[in-house]
Amino acid sequence: MFQEIVPLNAGNVLVIEDNEPAAKWLALINHALNKPDYDLTHPSPDASQSSKHFNTLLKDHFFYKPSLKVLSRNFRAESSLLKTCNCPVESTHGEKRGQKKLRDLASKLDLGPLPARRDGAVDELVELSGMPPNFSSGQMGYRLVASKQMVGIFLSIWARTELVPYIAHLRVSCIGTGILGRLGNKGCIAVSMTLHQTSFCFVCSHLASGEKEGDELKRNADVNEILKSTQFPKICKASNPRAPDKIIEHDRVLWLGDLNYRVALSYEKTRTLLEDNNWDILLEKDQLNIERDAGRVFNGFKEGQIHFAPTYKYSDNSDTYAGETVKSKKKRRTPAWCDRILWHGFGIEQLCYDRGESRFSDHRPVSSMFLVEVEVARKSDNKFRKGYSCALKMSEYEDSMPKRHSFYDL
Repeated sequence: MFQEIVPLNAGNVLVIEDNEPAAKWLALINHALNKPDYDLTHPSPDASQSSKHFNTLLKDHFFYKPSLKVLSRNFRAESSLLKTCNCPVESTHGEKRGQKKLRDLASKLDLGPLPARRDGAVDELVELSGMPPNFSSGQMGYRLVASKQMVGIFLSIWARTELVPYIAHLRVSCIGTGILGRLGNKGCIAVSMTLHQTSFCFVCSHLASGEKEGDELKRNADVNEILKSTQFPKICKASNPRAPDKIIEHDRVLWLGDLNYRVALSYEKTRTLLEDNNWDILLEKDQLNIERDAGRVFNGFKEGQIHFAPTYKYSDNSDTYAGETVKSKKKRRTPAWCDRILWHGFGIEQLCYDRGESRFSDHRPVSSMFLVEVEVARKSDNKFRKGYSCALKMSEYEDSMPKRHSFYDL
């Protein structure tokens, strides 16, 4: 997921959003997931050359303007199964009919060569991503399940190829909470889907900014508006549907992004505590923790222990917080944990929660990995059984313009 993937200016907010950066990042994500042909942590001479060649390709293609829609189609798992219903039916006769329908749909699942129609810019990006025009499904360890851009927010969800036939009820909803309370410079992209018989909702949001007293209430209002207004279309005709209409009704909800909650202390006090590595006191003054404890926002959501430094705000291409280099107090920002990952529901175990040290922009990336239980329908009696686990990787970081990026890896 990216945030501020394009500048939040009037042209992108009011006219038409620029999807060129999203297309380029989509190609890079695909390259990272589907071409692990060298290890950057222990590079061999060939790997070093390959890495240099890849960076050269990226620079050479900087001025290309590919179609995000066309490029997404090349990486996506082409199957109507993703948008249909896989709910178990009640009668034995209906069950056989439903199973036949699923088998028919699965047989049509396109995990093979790329579609023949591509424009020239897409050809270049496909080459950049490490995917030749003719590749076998065995080379594609991950397929794109969904991607969506709303002004500066861009979300892409990828799944292991062998899981694609078990993904259904795929739906997307966008809520703008920005200018006039409606425009997409702030807000969220939410994706709903089921894996086997467990419903998932991924929410990527960019909440109201500002560190004045009371600005946290604006962020609370954004969250509540997102929860209230997000309505996924009905596509499930089963009597006991597994596809919820609202975010909070899903079995597993994962919410991340620039939540923008700040530290309720002065800049000077915050800097003193940071110099002493006294994060415990700082976290007691973290607005998100305060608002959650008071029951004003994210009721029922959980967050892992934070054992990393504040992620915002850094000077460009440095490890120095911006306040140390900015002379004007109006432009100075108090360091804070703006970038967060939360979850809601049972059967979710967080394995790690950390930040990275890339210098893409004024935020530091955060990442998390989860082990998630899903329910699988028994063929014999249509009941559910637990015991199938799914590793879920999530990361949230900044692009170089500056922008933030996160992706889900099922």
